[in-house]
Amino acid sequence: MSPALHVVRAGSLTTVQDEGRTGWAHLGVPRAGALDGPARRLANRLVGNTPDAAVLETTLTGCAVRLSGARSVTAVVGGAGCRVTVDGRPVAWGAPVRVPEGAVLEAGPAVHGLRSYLAFGGGLVPEPVLGSRSADLLSGLGPPVLRDGDVLPLGQGPGCPPVDAVPWPGAPGELILPLYPGPRQAWFTGAALRTLTTAAYRVSAQSNRIGLRTEGPALERARDGELPSEGMVLGAVQVPPDGRPVVFLNDHPTTGGYPVVGVVAESALAGAAQAVPGTRVRFVRA
Repeated sequence: MSPALHVVRAGSLTTVQDEGRTGWAHLGVPRAGALDGPARRLANRLVGNTPDAAVLETTLTGCAVRLSGARSVTAVVGGAGCRVTVDGRPVAWGAPVRVPEGAVLEAGPAVHGLRSYLAFGGGLVPEPVLGSRSADLLSGLGPPVLRDGDVLPLGQGPGCPPVDAVPWPGAPGELILPLYPGPRQAWFTGAALRTLTTAAYRVSAQSNRIGLRTEGPALERARDGELPSEGMVLGAVQVPPDGRPVVFLNDHPTTGGYPVVGVVAESALAGAAQAVPGTRVRFVRA
C-alpha cells in the first residue's frame, strides 16, 4: 500500500498548497499557492523536503489526519501557533515529529496567527494541474477543499535528514504594508491618498485567500465610473465602490474593473496570511 493521509477532521478550510501556478494569468488562471510562503518553505525544510513540496494549509480551526501505508513519517506543524498532538499526546509545534502508521496527527485551533502549515516527509502528491498541486478557491483548479474522509497520497520520504529546529516568526501585531502608488491613483483625491498612508485600517473578518479586506475610512474618488477590465497582480490594492481598500492575495482574479490605487510588495504579503481579523493595518509608501 502506498503511503497516504486520511482526513479525520478537515476543519473549516484546509487545502493542499505548493508554490502555485505561475505563467497562466494570460488565460485567467490565478497563481494560488500557500499564502504564507516562508512558513511553507520552512516547514518543508524541517522535514527534509524540497522547498516546492506540497503541504496542507489550515485556516483558524486546524485539522487532523491519519497516516497509512508507511511505518512512520516525519511531519511538522508550523505557521500559526497551535496545539499539536499525535494520538492525543502533545508533541512539539514548529519542530519535526515522527508519526507512526495508524496514528493521528492533529493541529488544533490557531492561538497566534491564522494559518497553520502541515508538512510531511515526501510531500503531498495529488495529481498536478497546470504544473501545480495547489487548490485554487477562485477557479476551482487543483484538489478540492478537504472534507472528512478524503485520502491524500504521500510521496516517498526525502533522502536528506530533517533539520532539528529553527526560529519561527510570530503573527503580526500590526501589519505594515509597503505600497507602490499606481497605476490608478489619479482616480482618487489628494485627501484620499493622504488618508491611505496615514489612517489606521483593520483586517476585516470578510478576508479570504482572494483578498485581505480592510475596515476603516473610505477613499474618496476624484472620478466616477468603472474602468474596462484590466490585468491584476498579486498585491494589487483595489478599491471597490465602498471605498475600503482590498489587498489581492494568491487566489485573486486576473482581471478587474475597480481602480488599483497601489501595489503592495510581495515580500510583505506573508504577514497578511497570518493577520487575524481586527489586526491594525498601515499602508506606507515604498
